[in-house]
Amino acid sequence: MIPSETLLLAKILWDYLHMNHRLEKSDCILALGSHDLRVAERAAELYLEGWAPLLILSGGLGNLTKEIWSEPEADQFAAIAVKKGVPAENILIENKSTNTGENILFTQNLLAQKEINPSSFIVVQKPYMERRSFATFKKHWPEKKLLIASPQIPFEKYANENIPIERVINIMVGDLQRIKIYPQKGFQIYQEIPQQVWEAYEKLIDAGFNKHLVMN
Repeated sequence: MIPSETLLLAKILWDYLHMNHRLEKSDCILALGSHDLRVAERAAELYLEGWAPLLILSGGLGNLTKEIWSEPEADQFAAIAVKKGVPAENILIENKSTNTGENILFTQNLLAQKEINPSSFIVVQKPYMERRSFATFKKHWPEKKLLIASPQIPFEKYANENIPIERVINIMVGDLQRIKIYPQKGFQIYQEIPQQVWEAYEKLIDAGFNKHLVMN
């Protein structure tokens, strides 16, 4: 059982990692693959609601999914989207990328091959990956208009038997570290981190949530 104090700290990170963008009609929806298939469901919903005429699904097998799956993330996402009613001819699949940066770069290559040049994107990710996805996309594709979306699930209801709360907190801590250090490495644009958020991050590390950190 996670102490209530720890959950409050985790909620501070969760709220910061959300972008809270208001959606607008765009040229395409780009779903970034992950271990959470609810991302595919949300991306399909947005397509079916008419927010964009093209759905791009990006993801091979990353650090988490290579341990649990053999089928690429994007292929699983595509099956979900088609089952929900998205026409297969309006789906593009990029199934080789292994991280967020490759999601963007490999999607750029795919669109160039198809001679498709969207000017605006709705990127769909896990709720707590919104800010990092935004920062990565804008680093590699700064000229494109970008909105971020995610499954509409509150922090208190996000974890389930396949995605336990301990894993969620560990990943959020790791993602915040990446938001801090990756701009210096050229992987993301700079994002200001409020003091309260950084203090919550440090307390969570002290509590043992350090499984997703990278070595500086």
